[in-house]
Amino acid sequence: MVLPPLLCHEFRDHNNRKCGVSYMDLVIHPGVKLRHIRVFLQISDSATLSAAGQVLGLSQPAISKSLAELEGLIGAPLVHRLGRKLVLTAEGEQVRRHAREALASLDAAARAARAVPAHQTVGVGLLPTVSTRFFPAVIGRYMQQGARATLAVETGSHPFLVRKLRDRQIDLMIGRMPNAAEMEGLEFEFLYEEPVVAVVRADHPQRRAGMPEVLRASPLVLPPHEAIIRKSVDEYLAALGFAGLRPAVETSTLALGRGIVLASDAVWFISLGVVQNEVDAGQLACIPLGATYLSGAVGMTRLRGATLGEPALDLMRYARERAFGVASGQSRAPDLG
Repeated sequence: MVLPPLLCHEFRDHNNRKCGVSYMDLVIHPGVKLRHIRVFLQISDSATLSAAGQVLGLSQPAISKSLAELEGLIGAPLVHRLGRKLVLTAEGEQVRRHAREALASLDAAARAARAVPAHQTVGVGLLPTVSTRFFPAVIGRYMQQGARATLAVETGSHPFLVRKLRDRQIDLMIGRMPNAAEMEGLEFEFLYEEPVVAVVRADHPQRRAGMPEVLRASPLVLPPHEAIIRKSVDEYLAALGFAGLRPAVETSTLALGRGIVLASDAVWFISLGVVQNEVDAGQLACIPLGATYLSGAVGMTRLRGATLGEPALDLMRYARERAFGVASGQSRAPDLG
């Protein structure tokens, strides 16, 4: 194997012909281990030692020790503290760029050395907003094109799926855009905009009333506190003078929420994608909200710099195609007033 010029020294004879090579004069210290590189890259993504430790499953002292060892071996400071965050130095930026390339090359070499598995699996995490209508259509397209891998699909709360993504237990998360504070080390690709709606059963006695009247007369069902849309719903209720209104139930689960609404006079605030089929079928009706700011971005979230296989890239392409149909009106939204 030919090493880059910076990593070796050639010996030449009196005719200037190469007769040997030495690996003793490596620019990189031989004490640098792969764990040092992985810890440093996670620190650069997380910006704090504690956050990096949570992702890697290491204590903060262990993360700090590994960073100090790497800085000592390289002979230059790689980070400096800015407020409560760690920021890369100029040397740190250089190390990060080359380290990412090196890890990518090592991963590629490892994949090439292993026998190709008979069948692959793509891990996908789905939030409720895409689970009942959008993603089933994507899967339909995926299967039509000859599924090249098994889709291992998990549904759950936003924090649960973000942890799964950071722990590399899933390859992709599809749903609402994470909050800015959660985006360290993640990449989000926008697919389409989706509104939050307030739904009641089709024959609800306040079906034609305004939202304040509905809220005064009806039990309230809200998404859980950890749901991305909960904050905007709480702000909407406060703007109507219902700050602190206590919900009877908290859920984003279609089966439960739909059952509650159909069996009672409850009003349920939820992403349109969760209940679109029921609204189109006339089982549920939307109460006009008169607030466009309740809409939010839906898209695909992945680890920054992660290498995905062809089946996962196929799935992402079909999701983009479906999202174009949603944006073009092929997936019709109800009249929200």
